[in-house]
Amino acid sequence: MNEILQYFPDLSKKQIQQFEQLENLYKTWNANINVISRKDIDALYTRHVLHSLAIAKVLSFKPKSTVLDVGTGGGFPGIPLAILFPETTFYLVDSIQKKIKVVTEISTALDLKNVKAEQIRAEKVKAEFDFIISRAVTKMDDFVKWIRKKTKKKNNHELKNGILYLKGGDLTEELQNFPRAVTYSISSFFTNEFFETKKVVYIPLKKRGK
Repeated sequence: MNEILQYFPDLSKKQIQQFEQLENLYKTWNANINVISRKDIDALYTRHVLHSLAIAKVLSFKPKSTVLDVGTGGGFPGIPLAILFPETTFYLVDSIQKKIKVVTEISTALDLKNVKAEQIRAEKVKAEFDFIISRAVTKMDDFVKWIRKKTKKKNNHELKNGILYLKGGDLTEELQNFPRAVTYSISSFFTNEFFETKKVVYIPLKKRGK
């Protein structure tokens, strides 16, 4: 939790309380429904919460914007970002019902009114969003096929509407079909050695019909 405060010192009292609750909530639910590996649960704030918040170092979501979190698992990166951006609406989807149950229960416990969670495949989502976020659910070629028509036409941020994707390692080959992709090294935001090879990948998506 100290790491969160170190890198995000302007949190409100409510946001601090919500972040503080995450550990007990995830440990309780993870004991019943395993959504985080056993070795990672003790490093929740670094490996899951702070990792999710790396997206916020690339872009601050504006009020009334909408964000789709694909393959959210236990709620990452969506839940930490929903705490950080309470005026942005987050739609968290996963194909596995038990994971969505955990997301729903934790969102309710945190009183996150800006989160909607649903068991649904990304391809079946009908709405459009400003940004689509995810954490290494599949190769980028497949991911773009799932969501390529799901961004809004109108851009309201300093970055054009598109994908913000958390992934590690050498992405040269995976991104070769995406010449407009921009990678941000998370180690330039956070000093913890866990982030040495981790990145935020931004890919602007063309407006529909163009």
